[in-house]
Amino acid sequence: MTSRRSFLGIPVEGDITEGATRVDQKPIEELRPIMQAVLDDPTIIEFGWRQYTPYFNDGDPCEFSAYGLWVRTDADEGDDIDEYDLEVDSHRTLGKVPWVYSEEARKYERGTYEGPDEARYDRCQALDGAIQGGAFEHVLLEAFGDHASITVRREGIEVDFYAHD
Repeated sequence: MTSRRSFLGIPVEGDITEGATRVDQKPIEELRPIMQAVLDDPTIIEFGWRQYTPYFNDGDPCEFSAYGLWVRTDADEGDDIDEYDLEVDSHRTLGKVPWVYSEEARKYERGTYEGPDEARYDRCQALDGAIQGGAFEHVLLEAFGDHASITVRREGIEVDFYAHD
């Protein structure tokens, strides 16, 4: 796109390709209360996520991100359930907010909460937004490194190497 910009008062002409638009970063102190709200819930046994820089991204820049927040509740305890089945958006015991088609609006809209405890669901969704939203990427990368699988329990945090494609 041709630009009518200036740099230090000097006109700039030509095609300017915009760089990556990263989310503004937040300090760890802003993550603490969001994470603590989930840790304080006695029905939540553990939670975690994966964080890594992709090796290849179909020509797009490979940038570090955190993915797939999952939560194990006491209702999931003892079950041999993969953490992918416990991801917050499609969790079997936290409940859900389904997408429903609105004939009037002619589009899909968020429905109403279905499940046992909407406040718990909302706390987990807030943590999901904090982890996957990008605002804490620097904090997460510094704390746990790249190519990591993180598991958080009240008694401690476990970091394992995460192999991905």
